[in-house]
Amino acid sequence: MNIGSTVRYELTSNSNMAHRFISSALLKASVGLMLLVILVSGCSGKAHKTDSPGAYKVGLVFDVGGRGDKSFNDAAYNGLELAKKNLGIRFDYIEPQGEGADREAALRQMASDPDTKLIIGVGLLFTDDIAAIAKEFPDKKFACIDYNPQPGARIPANLSGIVFEEKKGSFLAGAVAALASKTGTIGFIGGMDSNIIRKFETGYAEGARYVKPGIKVISGFIGMTGSAFNDPAKGRELALGQYSRGADIIYQASGASGMGVIEAARETGKLVICTDMDQEHLAPGRVLTSMTKAVDKAVLATVDDAMNNRFQGGKQRVFGLDGRYTDYVYNDRNASLIDKVAHERVEQIRKSLLSGEIKVQE
Repeated sequence: MNIGSTVRYELTSNSNMAHRFISSALLKASVGLMLLVILVSGCSGKAHKTDSPGAYKVGLVFDVGGRGDKSFNDAAYNGLELAKKNLGIRFDYIEPQGEGADREAALRQMASDPDTKLIIGVGLLFTDDIAAIAKEFPDKKFACIDYNPQPGARIPANLSGIVFEEKKGSFLAGAVAALASKTGTIGFIGGMDSNIIRKFETGYAEGARYVKPGIKVISGFIGMTGSAFNDPAKGRELALGQYSRGADIIYQASGASGMGVIEAARETGKLVICTDMDQEHLAPGRVLTSMTKAVDKAVLATVDDAMNNRFQGGKQRVFGLDGRYTDYVYNDRNASLIDKVAHERVEQIRKSLLSGEIKVQE
């Protein structure tokens, strides 16, 4: 064997050894990277994973305030849990950042997942973004809770606009407040000053004046942007101001900001009317009632329809007083605050709203 052959053999041998060493290192690095990705994904707190990889998948993007607001967002999340329990779905969710300026990106992220069939946006602030994304992903189904398009705007065929009869529900809340008030002055605190929250305000005032024409209603709004739904300190400040002006009951429609109104009721020993969910447990004895919107049942119904070819896209779907999707709370926990005569009166008003005898324009 000549020297040239020996050199070529050693170079080839060393090259093969180096190749095996590099391949082994790359394999270890790849495995490590995969483990890191799994670890980060599992700890992100943004997505909820289930154990049914082949199940129907739903994506949900929360409104400002996110999960844990004890109100609107939590009700939507409860709807996903109901759908998981009753329909066997799996789901992911995304929390908003700041004032929720990343809504469009979050919706697009959900829609880009090939496994996700239905994407839900929680809140009126999603209206424009979700309509645009629905057009961009025509093979996906979308739903928006409290969908609030411009008059005459065309709703994409793959988008279902979920709405409630909040003005009628607020009419009932106003009647309860007027019948229970001892000072003749009641208050209202809204989150973002918008046409939907104005429905809460006007419905409440109309219901109160229906049973007591001379009652005084003080109104205030926390702000003009989405952050108004996530400012408990401002909610408390406004509530303390209204209580000091003689209001003994305040109706709050302000998302997570409502926690501040509830705190003010506890501090002053006055009463509060809550929104979206029964919030009596947050201040026992201080919550006169809650104007409820069965967001959880609406989410469940929408998922069920989407899974079974009954999806109602291209229009707004109303979940109202009929079926008590929009309602007020009366049970053994607040019965001591609403006497029997007042409850019977409010139930009669509810029947009159359903029959059209009392007309409230949503």
